[in-house]
Amino acid sequence: MQTNEQLITLCQDLIKHPSLSGFEKEAASFIQKTMQSLAYDEVSIDAYGSVVGSIFGSREGPAVLMDGHIDTVGVENPNLWNHDPFAGRLTEGRIYGRGSSDMKGALSAMMLAAAEFKKKTGGKFRGSLHVSATVCEECFEGISSRLVTKFVKPDVVIVGEASSLAIKRGQRGRAEVVLQTFGKSCHSSNPDEGVNAVTAMLTLLPEILALKAPHHPVLGEGILVLTDIVSSPYPALSVVPESCKVTFDRRLLVGETEKSILEPIQQILDKHPDIRATVSVAEGSLTCYTGKSITAKRFFPAWLLDEDHPLVQAAKAALPSSPLSHYSFCTNASHFCAEAGIPTIGYGPSEESLAHTVDEYISTAQLSLALDGYLALLGHL
Repeated sequence: MQTNEQLITLCQDLIKHPSLSGFEKEAASFIQKTMQSLAYDEVSIDAYGSVVGSIFGSREGPAVLMDGHIDTVGVENPNLWNHDPFAGRLTEGRIYGRGSSDMKGALSAMMLAAAEFKKKTGGKFRGSLHVSATVCEECFEGISSRLVTKFVKPDVVIVGEASSLAIKRGQRGRAEVVLQTFGKSCHSSNPDEGVNAVTAMLTLLPEILALKAPHHPVLGEGILVLTDIVSSPYPALSVVPESCKVTFDRRLLVGETEKSILEPIQQILDKHPDIRATVSVAEGSLTCYTGKSITAKRFFPAWLLDEDHPLVQAAKAALPSSPLSHYSFCTNASHFCAEAGIPTIGYGPSEESLAHTVDEYISTAQLSLALDGYLALLGHL
């Protein structure tokens, strides 16, 4: 089978294996078998369920990791789709399906690029090459990647999230910030007997939403967006609510910490000593398909490489027609670069705007160009 045909078929096959976060087992097994059939030297599955395929060169050199996540968001209403979200249909140069852009297309290209690189070099290259197919990224960007880093110990990382084939040298991070007010429940016919937690929240919210967003000259604004508000009890039948919880999505800039993003909100709370309220970064948990649980704070830091960083310059040499840019969303590089300090770039096929959409697709032209791009990057690294 020709390489491009093989690439298209592999992407279609991956789409045909649904892989919601925590339910990636069948897709992971398929990836493991595919890597083995592609003559990877070693293929393993870690405790969280991520698959790592490795190819070892004949001489000492850098460990290069290409990372793509297996998991996808769900399909809430399949009836809205013109194409079956799990059929991987190819039509008019596009492969349709959930995860096609985010990011089974890129993962397919990475898997084949590593195998093609081994074939072209006869295994005679410096260092080692690894492809990680990670789990649970949609819920916890970079958390499952920690095991990959411990296992591979990469010197550089290429994250394959959609970049329109631009070289991404950074991204904003994200945090889920939880604000909670507490009152005293009572019958709503006698509201003065209690303390309304929602009313208290409405006092605080205008001041919090008026906070000026910090700005970074490259990454932009560290915006704070209210994403949900819930009172308790709910539904409240003739009851004054005793608590109210609001969640914010906070986009993080380089150098921001949990303490630094919570402090401005806490200062507002301190101005209202009559209101009982707390602010914190949310915690979440998820059970992986292996049975192991991930529990972590939803704080995923930002990262940015300088334009003259050796990895960025190597990427520019390998991909001279690719512009430099940065991601608008969060990726596993929140761990690789921001947390672990490993030089990282992003490079992948398709558009950022196609992720999580109805009739998500990836163009076969971009898919093919990504395969060539990954081979060029490996040659330079």
